[in-house]
Amino acid sequence: MASSAVDVRNVWKRYGDTDVVIDLSFDVQPGEVLGFLGPNGSGKTTTMRMILDIVRPARGEIEVFGGPPGVEHQDRVGYLPEDRGLYRDVKIIDTLTYFGALRGLSQSAARDKAMALLTEMELADAAEKKAAELSRGMHQKAQLIATILNDPDLLIIDEPFQGLDPVNADMLKGVVRERRDRGAAVIMSTHDMGDAQMLCDRILLIDEGRRLLYGTVEQVRDAFSDGAVQVSGQDIPDSAQTLECVTDVHAVDGAMRYLIRDGATPQDLFRELAAGGAQVDQFAVQAPSLDEIFIRTVAGDPRAEAVR
Repeated sequence: MASSAVDVRNVWKRYGDTDVVIDLSFDVQPGEVLGFLGPNGSGKTTTMRMILDIVRPARGEIEVFGGPPGVEHQDRVGYLPEDRGLYRDVKIIDTLTYFGALRGLSQSAARDKAMALLTEMELADAAEKKAAELSRGMHQKAQLIATILNDPDLLIIDEPFQGLDPVNADMLKGVVRERRDRGAAVIMSTHDMGDAQMLCDRILLIDEGRRLLYGTVEQVRDAFSDGAVQVSGQDIPDSAQTLECVTDVHAVDGAMRYLIRDGATPQDLFRELAAGGAQVDQFAVQAPSLDEIFIRTVAGDPRAEAVR
């Protein structure tokens, strides 16, 4: 699939006697964010390192930009590892200039680009500071600048927002969206299902090296839709016993979330509420969140088969 930025086909990786990636297949297209999800130790970091040619698969094939992964792609790839690493005793502007030069930019172009990105991310005043002098948020933004300095066509980021305050997290999320909108393919590993739901076009969930879910966020949420309806208003019943078409109800954010009985429809619920004198202000069919889906899938929910 030469049109894919990344194509992973039936890849296996073993360390010692343990298979950490098992028959894994997926692709990443230009102009999309793929959310790479899974519990700790599920094989995500190993897979990303195979795409980067840091480690090699035991079996299967990986293509990056239509060919084998390798150093020849370094000018088109940006990688933000979970374990950050800037030179503690070197000025940030000098470190960024060095990283830019490693990725094919001239020294002057790398310095100009680094300064422009530092300014964009509100770090211009830190340009002459050493990494050891930066706060955690400033350090993380500087690390991301190092990752995108070469305008990569493939961006691989591992837990990019971990530990950031909301302001800095929102700023970096804007950078991810901007790179995607410019046509870059983005692989984003995260444990925050809210970030995945908000930022990702497709998601890939693996556990113990195996693919459990794969598809667009909408496809995955639809596959796990449990017929839940969220209702707010006056005189809204808080017990499933008073409604024939409901099996469960609980309060959520000032509203009631009803689970519809098999064979019933949301319209049946609306009619029952109206007949009982409820004054409905909001009535919305709810798909489950990715948090709920993650927990159900790892626990073995059979609905995962529809989007595997």
